[in-house]
This record gives sequence, structure tokens and C-alpha cells, in this order.
Amino acid sequence: MQLTITPENLFEWIGLRTNQVAVPILHVQIMPVLAKAVLEAADKGVFEAASSGSKTLDELNTSLNLNRKALGELMGLLTAMGYFTFHEERFTLTAMARKYALKDNAQSVHGMMVFNNRVVWNWMSQLGTYLETGEGVHYHDKLTPDEWRYYQEAMVAASNTEAPEFGRRAPVPKSATAMLDIGGSHGQHSAALCRKTPALNAVILDLPGAIEQAAPLVAKLNMGDRIRQQPGNALTDDFGEGTYDIVLLSSLAHHFTPEQNQLVANKVARALRPGGVFIVNEFIRPETGAKPELLGSSTDLFYGLSSTAGNYSIPEIQAWQQQAGLTLYKVVKYRTVPGRAMVVAKKS
Repeated sequence: MQLTITPENLFEWIGLRTNQVAVPILHVQIMPVLAKAVLEAADKGVFEAASSGSKTLDELNTSLNLNRKALGELMGLLTAMGYFTFHEERFTLTAMARKYALKDNAQSVHGMMVFNNRVVWNWMSQLGTYLETGEGVHYHDKLTPDEWRYYQEAMVAASNTEAPEFGRRAPVPKSATAMLDIGGSHGQHSAALCRKTPALNAVILDLPGAIEQAAPLVAKLNMGDRIRQQPGNALTDDFGEGTYDIVLLSSLAHHFTPEQNQLVANKVARALRPGGVFIVNEFIRPETGAKPELLGSSTDLFYGLSSTAGNYSIPEIQAWQQQAGLTLYKVVKYRTVPGRAMVVAKKS
């Protein structure tokens, strides 16, 4: 998927085609304002304030207790961005905003909005230092308990759309009974496979801070004792031998170096039962020289900043799996999350 600048008339089309539009101004002046406006709107409760029906600016301001002039400016921008419509002096949430911005919706990304506003936004000021030194934030070592909670809620938000498709399309043994979910503290992916596979039970291995804050989120899944959380560290813990039919590494490889990912893959291969599968679930970095892909490229830079690692290409992921003695099996590209894929290998 590409986020593009789209002309609305012939003159704008000609301007873009003839290089008369200063595109960098849109990138550096407009887009940061758009992003921050949505983040603050979510954090300040603007979307929730309009959830019960159309509201005037004064009604919204009474509910939110913000500066009326500033709120009016924000509402104008959110309307231009497609979060609201404006008719007869009243703002109404669009279907898109209701589905994705209201925090209690099943597919909401509200948790990610709050985490990005309260935590991630500050990281971006360190991008210059990262470019000079190559040293990222390494945030897993620094999160406070509150930030861990924001992070876990953000990961649930990120999985709300992906997890149902993962559950439907992940190529796993129908007779599987044991799963190891490495770094999957919120449990969304484990629950999706447990619902699909009646005999399956899952162990979630994650850092203690993540487990502590994610426990209430796992409880909400209503999976009983079929999903068990286990504090630990994927880089230092032993996964056992011949224990699991499914091992999932979702949104974690991008925090590790190639050498660390190979270490994990080797332990996974030992822990799998014959016929078991190892699924690496990630945003994929496009190959050098391939068609530019905005999601993969932007997340690659972001993960570099946040963890000093980054995205990997499908061949790189498959190389870890093969080096660990596994057989390449399938690559499943998501339909609901462009730029993301399951890279699957099997133990003979």
C-alpha cells in the first residue's frame, strides 16, 4: 500500500506531473500536523465525545473542557481528514472513525493512538542521533509500568484487524495441541488459533513487565487455562525439545539482530515436534531495487530507531529457518494489513 498525494483537478495533476508542486512541504509541514492532530484527538477524548451522535462545537467543548478556538481548529482538520462530517453546524463521526477510533470498537486502534502520543512521539526527536550513531532507543529496557500498559494496549489495537485473519489463514496442523507464542503477551494470536484448533493450548513467553501489564488483556479473551503466560526472555530461555506443534514469533524479529534471530530459530527448531511449524509474522522490508513500499520502509526505519534492528526481507527470514534445519513451507501475505506476511517453515 502506498500513501500518495492525489490531485483533485486537472491543474493539480499537471502540477504534480511537471514537478511544480513542492512535495517536501507537504511531508515536513502538513503530515506531522495531521499525525499529531489525530493522536491528540484520541488522547483528549474527542472521538468518544461525539460517539453518541452529532455535536455542535459548543457541545463538544462543554464535554471536553478544552480551548474553544483550538478545538474548532482541530475539528476543522479532522473533518478535512475524513474523521467527521460537518452539516448544519454539527460534527458527526464518519463510519471510518467509528470503526477504528472509538476505543471500545472491536477493530479500534485507539490504544495505539494513545501509546504513540504519550510515548512514541518523544522518540522521534532522537532520530537524528540514531542516524549519527546507529544506536536506537531500546525501549523495552526503559518502559515504566504505565508505559508498559500503554504498549500492551497498543499491541492489542495493532492486532485487532490482523489476528482474525491470522486465525483463518495461518497454515497450522489441524491436530496441534501445543503452541509457544514468543513475545505475544496480549494473547490475540494465540486466542485466534485456539479458537480455530479445539485441542490447542498455548504458552505465551514474554518479558516480565509485558506479562504483568498484559494479564488483564488475556483474561478478557475468556480462554480459561488454554492460554498460559510465562515470564521470560526469548534470547536466554530454553524452549525445550520436541514440545510444540506451533511456534509463533510475531512482531519480535524486528527487535533482534540477525544473529539473535538465528539463535531463536535454532531453539525453535529443537522445540518443534515433527510436522510442527515455525511462523515468523512481520512487516517485510522490500528487497533493494524492488518497487518502493511505504509501510515496509517506514516501519524498517522506525524499528531501527526504537530497537536498533529493523525489518527483514522474506529471504532473510527463510535463511534463519533453513539454517536451523527447517524446511521452507509457505509465505502468506496479509490481505487486511498490507506489507505484512507470515513466513512459515516446517520441521520434517
